[in-house]
Amino acid sequence: MFLAALLLPAAAGAQTVYVPNEKSGTVSVIDAATDAVVGTFAAGGRPRGIALSPDGATLYVSDQSANALLVIDARTRRVMASIALGKSPEGIDLSRDGRWIAAAVEEDNAVLLVDTSAMKVVASMPVAGMNPEHAVFSPDGRWLYVSAEDGAQVDVIDVASRSQAGSVAVGRRPRGIAFVPDGSVAYVACELEGKVYAIDVATRGVTASIAAGEFSNGVVAGAGRVFVSNGRSASVTVLETGTHRLLATIPVGQRPWNMAMTPDGRKLYVANGRSNSVSVIDPLTLAVTREVAVGEAPWGVAAGRAVP
Repeated sequence: MFLAALLLPAAAGAQTVYVPNEKSGTVSVIDAATDAVVGTFAAGGRPRGIALSPDGATLYVSDQSANALLVIDARTRRVMASIALGKSPEGIDLSRDGRWIAAAVEEDNAVLLVDTSAMKVVASMPVAGMNPEHAVFSPDGRWLYVSAEDGAQVDVIDVASRSQAGSVAVGRRPRGIAFVPDGSVAYVACELEGKVYAIDVATRGVTASIAAGEFSNGVVAGAGRVFVSNGRSASVTVLETGTHRLLATIPVGQRPWNMAMTPDGRKLYVANGRSNSVSVIDPLTLAVTREVAVGEAPWGVAAGRAVP
């Protein structure tokens, strides 16, 4: 019963994992079936945020050194376009339908909305929180939740009106954000508190603050479990949704940062920024199954369909 609840609908065909290596200026490509690195390619000067199109054909990477969004053909691994974003772009997110990219731009204190068909910025949306780091779409694409490095709140953007609709007070230095699959709850990790906060999306109220590890950063939420990376603790905290009961604390590499789950829900990949590795976790057994060496200072992970 729990297995069926946790796993998402199985993705057709093979799956691929992409890891941006900030200090190497590269992206590592991992075959999710074997957890072997099958390629590495150049991706700007300081690749950070990363997203993969639903069909697996296009990869999006924020390049902090060029202040740009790189649009990369996943088959040829060549940059097809470079879209100016503004100063110091951080995390990016792709709407579920693949239509929009949201990019948090730290020094401009805004979130940019990029039309993936036209390959251009169509809106710049200021936020109240200082130095935004992640902007994450709700599953229905209606909202963007935005964390701010120098704040203690999550700003909520109405995508249709392209403006801030409110904010939710959380702990200091909110980082990663993830919605449960039905979009009813969002979880945000707050680094300086060592906690993850559960937000009721309908009421915009915090329903729980749960202790994680030191310097909580990345968050992945599935049906039944929430995973939180803890930078200083070198671990991933696993919580049960609803009860928020602690299920496990999993040791991983040094300075775990952002994470991603494969579409079939069978593997969680954790970028370890100071170990230059990715930890592969089985979300059911809650065990690390492999450590994969990648480039220098991996910042995040994107997982999805292999290139057709």
